[in-house]
Amino acid sequence: MHTVAVLSLKGGVGKTTVALGIASAALRRGTRTLVADLDPQGNATASLDPPYTESTLADVLETPHRAVLQRAIAPSVWSDDVDVLVGSEELEELNDPGTQGRRLDNLSRALDELYRAPTRGTPYDLVVLDCPPSLGRLTRSALVAADSAILVTEPTMYAVAGAERALEAIEGIRAEHNPDLKAIGVLVNRLRVRSHEHQFRIAELRESFGHLVMPTAIPDRLAVQQAQGACSPIHEWASPGAQEIALTFNMVLAKILRSNRAGRHRVHGEGEAEPESTAESTGPIQRIPVPGD
Repeated sequence: MHTVAVLSLKGGVGKTTVALGIASAALRRGTRTLVADLDPQGNATASLDPPYTESTLADVLETPHRAVLQRAIAPSVWSDDVDVLVGSEELEELNDPGTQGRRLDNLSRALDELYRAPTRGTPYDLVVLDCPPSLGRLTRSALVAADSAILVTEPTMYAVAGAERALEAIEGIRAEHNPDLKAIGVLVNRLRVRSHEHQFRIAELRESFGHLVMPTAIPDRLAVQQAQGACSPIHEWASPGAQEIALTFNMVLAKILRSNRAGRHRVHGEGEAEPESTAESTGPIQRIPVPGD
């Protein structure tokens, strides 16, 4: 079971869009997935539209026991193969900036419990952690529990600073709590490929992060909002823009699944990891053209 944290320390960059896109790609691939909604805004939970649960992730973070997990996990409206560890506004009360007196490993303990004894059906192959846009207890807990992390940013003047802070957070957690945590990429969202400003900001990101900047980006398309509003996976939304975005998320998922570390909760046997390229990309980020676009 591989656990990936999706994070950004700047709000409004489409972090939940990426978390849901990864889950959509996993559903299309037949990968059993759990989405854990750590953002107190609860947008991932709203888009996945699970039935009412007696408990939420806030309860799990306080008491990471199987009985609490069982009450906090529900099937999504997408499919029985995508479950939700339901978020709530109460999570904000747990998002203190310090760590004293708070157990950062409770989420990891909960995921270990799910690995040992799934609460619903077969074990999960993938867990997607949708983090809040801050570096409080919730994001730190996610990084302690995760095998890998994806940084989400927009191509704006604040993109480099925000991504640098997020990468520093990953390095800090790796040094203090989770030595096997790996940053597997910086994903640019809402790209307008013909914008000189966007390409300039992407060049800044590449200057700072080199090959960590993913070679494909998520284009700025109305289909994302339409699919989320309809509580539908982007892979099932019938428009050329949605098809383009779905292909990008397929590539992101493939990068997650072939990352060097298989995951300490992994259900299936260890496979040989594909080595990561160390060469820096210098050309403009391209989107994937589709017919009728």
